[in-house]
Amino acid sequence: MATVALDHVTYIYGAGTPYEIKALDDVSLTVKSGTITGIIGHTGSGKSTMVQLLNGLEKPLSGKILLDGEDIWAKPKEMQKIRFRVGLVMQYPEYQLFEETVRADIAFGPKNMGLSDEEIEARVKDAAAFVGLDETLLNVSPFDLSGGQKRRAAIAGVMAMRPEVLVLDEPAAGLDPRGRDGILAGIRNYAAATGSTVIVVSHSMEDMAAFCDEIIVLAHAKVFLSGTRDEVFSHADALSSVGLDVPQITHLMSALRRRGLDVPEGIYTVEAAKEALRPLLE
Repeated sequence: MATVALDHVTYIYGAGTPYEIKALDDVSLTVKSGTITGIIGHTGSGKSTMVQLLNGLEKPLSGKILLDGEDIWAKPKEMQKIRFRVGLVMQYPEYQLFEETVRADIAFGPKNMGLSDEEIEARVKDAAAFVGLDETLLNVSPFDLSGGQKRRAAIAGVMAMRPEVLVLDEPAAGLDPRGRDGILAGIRNYAAATGSTVIVVSHSMEDMAAFCDEIIVLAHAKVFLSGTRDEVFSHADALSSVGLDVPQITHLMSALRRRGLDVPEGIYTVEAAKEALRPLLE
């Protein structure tokens, strides 16, 4: 497990030009080791910039990105080691598949780590299992897979490197509900089996409520709210003020309370709502 932190980080696109845009403005935060942490915010709030900073794809204009307390840019020539430790899955990673077989694509990262053939094969199979990709698909071309299967294969390729920190930018974007649930379940299985720290960017409040332990809300290039899921979603009015909202099921349960039903506050998922409503229905 590893701890990731931003220490007074500022990042500006087009710095020094008339078109400069401040993506992050003096941001300091710590992602707790071993947690699944969600990053949410409106378009342009700095979410994607932050995840690219975490594994060194971008360098902060000022401030530090810390991995277990060490500045990842202290030794720029060793950045590849950082990227093995902090694995990044970009949006729509299926467009980055390129090998002849799914097995070869998933194995690409572990091969670059210099692992033995036996270890690589074990990691390929484990990663495929984490994302729910059947072993019979490992020998087919990734371009013969369905859209959801391609997404699973691409995510498995990063998981196979066993990063201490797994960062995913909108991993369920564009998938149907079944595909989305399958991807998120696979990520949670990976976190539980490896103890890795997981950071997920999503615009879906429902996904964040069902999936994350901790949540960081970005707004106007700064941290607006952070804390446990319950702590963050308890600030419904504050979230609305920056163009976000609590999950729809929370609104439904609030409406039922206003109509006199004895249901608890702090319901953010459909499963929790079912449990709360079951005694009343019985």
